Amino acid sequence: MNESRPQLFGMLAGLFLAAGLVLSAIVGTTAWVKITNSQFVTVKGSARKSIESDLAVWKGSFEAEAGTLLEAQHKIQGDRATVEKFLTGAGVTNYSFAAIGIEEEQATHKTADGWMDKRTSGYRLSQAVRVESADVDRIERLDSTPLVEAGVLFTAEAPQFLYTSVGEAKIEMLAEAAKDARARAEQIASQGGRGIAKLHNAGQGIFQITPQHSTETSGEGLDDTTSRQKTITAVVTETFLLK
Repeated sequence: MNESRPQLFGMLAGLFLAAGLVLSAIVGTTAWVKITNSQFVTVKGSARKSIESDLAVWKGSFEAEAGTLLEAQHKIQGDRATVEKFLTGAGVTNYSFAAIGIEEEQATHKTADGWMDKRTSGYRLSQAVRVESADVDRIERLDSTPLVEAGVLFTAEAPQFLYTSVGEAKIEMLAEAAKDARARAEQIASQGGRGIAKLHNAGQGIFQITPQHSTETSGEGLDDTTSRQKTITAVVTETFLLK
């Protein structure tokens, strides 16, 4: 009885090993049949293009305070003249001023009967200026420090860099991404002994406009305006009928 027990274990082990090999062969064959019998193949294609901004936007704002509205208005008009002189001196001609914003300042006073009362103590006026120029180098060098030194309460934003031909570039890149998708599909199909018959459907992905050498992406797409040198990435998803 004891001698037959090892033989029984050996037989069972052999049966399990054989069953495992058969099962692996079935699974592998099923996967291959699924690939070779598929009627469609879906792939993603992409294209990248380096661009340089051809338009710069520079924004700033300044404000003036005074005890009366008339005094504040006179002061901000003088500041505007200083800003205009600064811009024209820097060779900038394409600029525009927004409407003047008025904010009434109030101070709290205690009345004779003990109540707290608010009264107008002065006025704060503000105005924004916007510059657009194809001379990107000039706008990038624009420094508002002389305005502050002249007594203007001026705040400048970082310049924005734009590419005006982005629409045309996107169309060109979609075509390149579609070519890339077809090449990928042909390569995949050839591995299974198949070929590409025709395009079944296609979908456009989100464009990513990022600083050059950046790997950042977003599900909603990116539109960088902080850098002069940018990269546009286009992605398409295409499904091909196999033959």
